[in-house]
Amino acid sequence: MPRALGWVMRDWGATRGFDLLWAGGSFVIPGAPKGLGAVCPQPLSALPRGCREAIKRTAYEFVETKAKEGVVYVEVRYSPHLLANSNVEPIPWNQAEGDLTPDEVVRLVGQGLQDGERDFGVKVRSILCCMRHQPSWSPEVVELCKKYRQQTVVAIDLAGDESIQGSSLFPEHVKAYAEAVESGIHRTVHAGEVGSAQVVREAVDTLKTERLGHGYHTLEDPVLYNRLRQENMHFEVCPWSSYLTGAWKPGTEHAVVRFKNDQANYSLNTDDPLIFKSTLDTDYQMTKQDMGFTEEEFKRLNVNAAKSSFLPEDEKRELLDLLYKAYGMPPLASAGMFLTELLGWCPALAPTWLSGDL
Repeated sequence: MPRALGWVMRDWGATRGFDLLWAGGSFVIPGAPKGLGAVCPQPLSALPRGCREAIKRTAYEFVETKAKEGVVYVEVRYSPHLLANSNVEPIPWNQAEGDLTPDEVVRLVGQGLQDGERDFGVKVRSILCCMRHQPSWSPEVVELCKKYRQQTVVAIDLAGDESIQGSSLFPEHVKAYAEAVESGIHRTVHAGEVGSAQVVREAVDTLKTERLGHGYHTLEDPVLYNRLRQENMHFEVCPWSSYLTGAWKPGTEHAVVRFKNDQANYSLNTDDPLIFKSTLDTDYQMTKQDMGFTEEEFKRLNVNAAKSSFLPEDEKRELLDLLYKAYGMPPLASAGMFLTELLGWCPALAPTWLSGDL
């Protein structure tokens, strides 16, 4: 976990009556793999909620941390409703009702990110999350995406528990994504992390996602997988978190190895670095040491990440030019590489999943 972020959490933990242990550079030290629901203690997750200064400062220091990691572009996601304590039903984390709305959360996060971009030289964009278990929030999420699209927000996401039966098809989620399509809002969906290939199919065919968060279980359906490869669907892969959450079983081949061998369109990303005590380099080292990844593959997937980013085309070209120069790759020689997205490392980009953990 970034040390600066840790001090933010400890400071506000004290003001809210939480006695948090700072051990080994993190508040949470994962051990054996656990289920998704077991890796995020409620007090830690609730700390910045409802606190304007904590939310803005955490967003700012997030950018500082990315700069220290060598990241040049990052898309960070979070749920504005999980950080609010007013105009949200139910109020999350058993907070008392206050006066911080989801709308103001997005404004505060945007200010913190923009201040960080100015001070640390990292380009930052944000993605607002709908939550599978709270479909009533989704209409406002897409409206916030539209309202703040010129203030860091570039896309909408659907996150949360994939095991909720039929959650991809809840009418409010479907309508929000349809509005996103109509309004030109980019779209990604957490799907196929622990859910089946059917959840992936729903994300693609019903929600019209442009990228897939995780997407590992797509491999259970060879027809769907081959189709998505042909359509150049981008997979946002997070190997380290998939180990800690139990989404990947050690002793079996990780889906990212198949993606690599098939030259699919994917990127390596962090997932809840606050909770998992990780940086993007954690995922790079894991795949290099345990899965045989090479520097050339890292370059390829970072170019994928840039091509599949949610930046406007002119900014995307600037980012690609930066990568080509850093990697010593003539742009024309790189044209054959698979189109793709998100974030990387070196002087690349780095997709980071906070899912409400700003």
